[in-house]
Amino acid sequence: MTAVAAPMRLVFLGPPGAGKGTQARELAAAHHVPQIATGDMLREAASAGTPLGATAKSYMDRGALVPDDVIIGLIAERLAKPDAKSGFVLDGFPRTIPQAEALARLLGDLGQALDRVIYFDVPEAELLRRLTGRRSCPVCQSTYHVISNPPRREGICDKCGAALVQRSDDSEGTVRHRLEVYAKQTAPLLDYYRGRGLLATVEGEGPIDAVQAAIRRAVA
Repeated sequence: MTAVAAPMRLVFLGPPGAGKGTQARELAAAHHVPQIATGDMLREAASAGTPLGATAKSYMDRGALVPDDVIIGLIAERLAKPDAKSGFVLDGFPRTIPQAEALARLLGDLGQALDRVIYFDVPEAELLRRLTGRRSCPVCQSTYHVISNPPRREGICDKCGAALVQRSDDSEGTVRHRLEVYAKQTAPLLDYYRGRGLLATVEGEGPIDAVQAAIRRAVA
């Protein structure tokens, strides 16, 4: 990908399985800005043992949702790091209108603003195909996909020979529930950002290069 002028402050939105993470990593690397994925950020903060990280870990350890104020606090800490001065790609955050409003206040306090919000539009049938086709190795943790990244021998891990399994959160019933939760909580963000002139929609189905090209056009 060719670089554009910094700073570049972006949010990537889309349902589970839309490919946000893959594209966020590519774009962030091309523009030398951090990809900030909430899950990774929470795990890093918990491992670092910062006060907010310890608070987040206390929720994660008991399987509870980390409150918005803790997540926003962690994002504030992350955006204050030197590598975020030239921009960032927020991957999968915000998820709700209150989180979006809190993010706007945080950026306002920093004298910053979002440049663009990219929405990955992917049909539900394709999301189900992507999410339910994942298989993982319970021994070495390698991951596969029955269509896009199959093992050499069906059902067997290439690396250690263990039998592959489908995680419970990759079952069709669980995936459908995750998509329903997304539709209720996160889809309203589309109108929120559209009303502020920030939203750009890209087709998330198709070759990775084609999606990358659409993103480049959206952020140019």
